Amino acid sequence: MSAPAQRRIIFQHIDEPGYSNDLACYVKHGGYAVLKKAVTMKPEAIVDEVKQSGLRGRGGAGFPCGFKWTLLDKKSGKPIYLVVNADESEPGTFKDRYILHQDPHQLIEGIMITCFANNVKQAYIYIRGEFPHGARILEQAIAEARAANFCGPNLLGTSYSCEIYVHRGAGAYICGEETGLIESLEGKRPYPRIKPPYFPAVLGLYQCPTIVNNVETLCHVKYILDVGGDAYAKIGTPNNTGTRILCVSGHVQKPGYYEYEVGQITLGQLLNEVCGGPLPGRKFKAVIPGGSSAKVLKFGETFTLKNKDGTSRTLTVEDLPMDFDTLAACGTMGGSGGVIVMDDSTDMVAALANLNAFYAHESCGQCTPCREGSLWMKKITTRMVHDHARVEDGALLKNVADQIAGRTICAFGEACSWPTQSFIAKFGDEFKAYPETKKTAPPAGALELV
Repeated sequence: MSAPAQRRIIFQHIDEPGYSNDLACYVKHGGYAVLKKAVTMKPEAIVDEVKQSGLRGRGGAGFPCGFKWTLLDKKSGKPIYLVVNADESEPGTFKDRYILHQDPHQLIEGIMITCFANNVKQAYIYIRGEFPHGARILEQAIAEARAANFCGPNLLGTSYSCEIYVHRGAGAYICGEETGLIESLEGKRPYPRIKPPYFPAVLGLYQCPTIVNNVETLCHVKYILDVGGDAYAKIGTPNNTGTRILCVSGHVQKPGYYEYEVGQITLGQLLNEVCGGPLPGRKFKAVIPGGSSAKVLKFGETFTLKNKDGTSRTLTVEDLPMDFDTLAACGTMGGSGGVIVMDDSTDMVAALANLNAFYAHESCGQCTPCREGSLWMKKITTRMVHDHARVEDGALLKNVADQIAGRTICAFGEACSWPTQSFIAKFGDEFKAYPETKKTAPPAGALELV
């Protein structure tokens, strides 16, 4: 079966000839019409539409967006804040920056609809420090929107007011974690908070109820309100609704970003048909399907999954639908949609060394297992690729990783452990043979992720 056609909703105007990121162009293409509709509705009706849509967060965890909104403590009497996660620091992920650069008003409209629905008076866009151009574009877009009364005081002639501010981060991966992001936004070191009690919906920014949503997620809110929650829920597959932007990098002939209905395209269709297959003379070896922290999949392995009717089915890696639930059932995750492809020229030890170097550098240092363990894993794999590998290094790496996962305040422990655990599980023979391999051949081209 051939690959389905893309269904561009969020990326409808990305790279479109003649489309610019200014307000006039956005309005010409129907921009802010949904916001005008939103301010005539009851806020709780908007929340209900998002809940009915089944939208799941596109930042990594896949948590239901509408349900997250219902967790807000709206009876505390404290102000409610919206924090937009535009940090996008997961290696292999490069979707949000295109929205920021080419279609920023789409994000602003999604922000304002979300704020109106949840009685938010102040929203903050926390943007990655390495996106200075994106920050300037956002500042300009917000100024344009405010001058046209699409944000700011008395929105579109109503009594509702809401301001949007851009905050540039300092370039830390840990700020992709929502409570670490909030700490940074408050001007502190980005140490993630303990949950409970510090769930953002109750005790978030300035100890007030806070929504933290990803850029792509908020853009979907606009589309949901446009077509209705029920209609949106019919896009994609059950419990995996809407579209997803998949960022494909690595050893394929046509890397890039592609938007498909969730679960309607398999990994094999994506890589072989859409991305042109492996490089000439090569074969696919491994793929990380959801950003660098997702567990690796090995081409050739199979998975037996249960169907709802009690029967089972066996799928290869190429057969896997690109949805949250199927990938989770196979021991990995959809994550941030960053698909990193490795072919048979890849030295898996060297590839893991790159990942370990990244995570050791990005650990915030708050938790001892993560602070020390990520550095130990980096030291071991660095030693291995510099001609000092030992047969027992694979087992040692797994032991260290096992002592990190589940023992830290935030999910960074899992993020740095899962690559090591899965690389050893899937390619353990390469790690055992590495001392002899290094004697006979130099490491082949590992992916440069750091």
